[in-house]
Amino acid sequence: MSQVTNIAHYIAGAHTAGTSGRSQPVTNPATGQVTGSVALANVAEVDAAVAAAQAAFPKWADTPPIRRARIMFNFLQLLNEHKDELARMITAEHGKVFTDAQGEVSRGIDIVEFACGIPQLLKGDFTDQVSTGIDNWTLRQPLGVVAGITPFNFPVMVPAWMFPVAIAAGNTFVLKPSPIDPSPSLFIADLLKKAGLPDGVFNVVQGDKEAVDALLVHPDVKAVSFVGSTPIANYIYETGAHHGKRVQALGGAKNHMVVMPDADVDQVVDALIGAGYGSAGERCMAISVAVLVGDVADKVIPKLLERTKTLKVLNGTNLAAEMGPIVTQAAHKRISGYIDLGVQEGAKLLADGRGFDGKQAGEGCGTDTSGGFWLGGTLFDHVTPEMRIYKEEIFGPVLACVRVPDFAKALQLINDHEFGNGVACFTRDGNVAREFSRRVQVGMVGINVPIPVPMAWHGFGGWKKSLFGDMHAYGEEGLRFYTKQKSIMQRWPESIGKGAEFVMPTAK
Repeated sequence: MSQVTNIAHYIAGAHTAGTSGRSQPVTNPATGQVTGSVALANVAEVDAAVAAAQAAFPKWADTPPIRRARIMFNFLQLLNEHKDELARMITAEHGKVFTDAQGEVSRGIDIVEFACGIPQLLKGDFTDQVSTGIDNWTLRQPLGVVAGITPFNFPVMVPAWMFPVAIAAGNTFVLKPSPIDPSPSLFIADLLKKAGLPDGVFNVVQGDKEAVDALLVHPDVKAVSFVGSTPIANYIYETGAHHGKRVQALGGAKNHMVVMPDADVDQVVDALIGAGYGSAGERCMAISVAVLVGDVADKVIPKLLERTKTLKVLNGTNLAAEMGPIVTQAAHKRISGYIDLGVQEGAKLLADGRGFDGKQAGEGCGTDTSGGFWLGGTLFDHVTPEMRIYKEEIFGPVLACVRVPDFAKALQLINDHEFGNGVACFTRDGNVAREFSRRVQVGMVGINVPIPVPMAWHGFGGWKKSLFGDMHAYGEEGLRFYTKQKSIMQRWPESIGKGAEFVMPTAK
């Protein structure tokens, strides 16, 4: 029996034990073994983290941006030195394959690199002689204490969408990660301190809804960033806004991939396998619906089925693995229920992942995986828009194929869906690509790119019920979210005329 690790909080530059008396187990999804116990914060612990951030804010906000950037550069170097260690933590608690976890860390590193440019990013505008003897300029200043509430599926990358830009801009930060895979957040806190970040600038509170609600109503928390399901995103947005906070809440998705008749079939199958089953489909950018136009379905489906059946579902520590386990037993049960539902609704089940034997997943790693949360790739054909497996976010390795007669129907199908996170179109036709990109009502679009996650300097965000709030995550949108603009007009006594002025200043 392996030793169970106690996991708690990081407040004011120090690891602290939980005092609430509440906790929940942390499990290795590949084995089903409990490896840790994570403390769940109460209101007092959240208050302590916010107080530490509030106390650190004035000095940190006054720190010159170039000095904040130097700490970010130190942190960047440490991340690069320890990226495989972070990836192993992700695999151990989330279950995604090690190579995918490495990719997650790398995408987080991209955003830290972007934040290192904060002196340039914070430059404002200046107009000389905007009126006689008057100059006008703008600057961006930090908000204060800001919070991030992040999901289980990217325990390193999604927090990195938030805290590097927020901190570099002069804010202090409280992170509330998922209690399912809490260890990476504490490792990040240690690296930030080693990089020279002052105590209290970055804090971590583990927890559940009690901790979330405490952050949402706390008067000293000025902004909240969230990534998760749409119902919770809506709740975060409404509650935070009600308490006067700036909120960006990224919600769920049902990402479609349109396959035109002229597309390269082998490229399409590769894209659907990777984007549909990578990370066990537990990505907000996963492709969960293949929209097959015209007769292309008859070419794609046989090859797609063959690849689905031969998918390498293994322990994530095995470098040959293409897909790992489902993150929790509860998630496994929910996804299996959707497969049952799809059959009941009349979709044609071509590959059924429920029959996967978890024992074989331990091949090549010498680990007993029989108790893990295993599910194979699942493939449905002849799915229709009325079915719940089409409408709802399953968040698992379930790919639904919908057949449509033409491009117009494919576009309408996507635009009619309540989610608008990511979408892709595979085609060789430049006009189709252009029309699709312009007319589709989705926030992130890929042309022959199945998972169009923008790079660090562009920003991430969907449309419709996939995003609540006005600003996307990271990039310049993130910088705007974590700062407020101030406009300054200035003139000096020598240029001021005599007498009171009773009209608005004008250019004269």
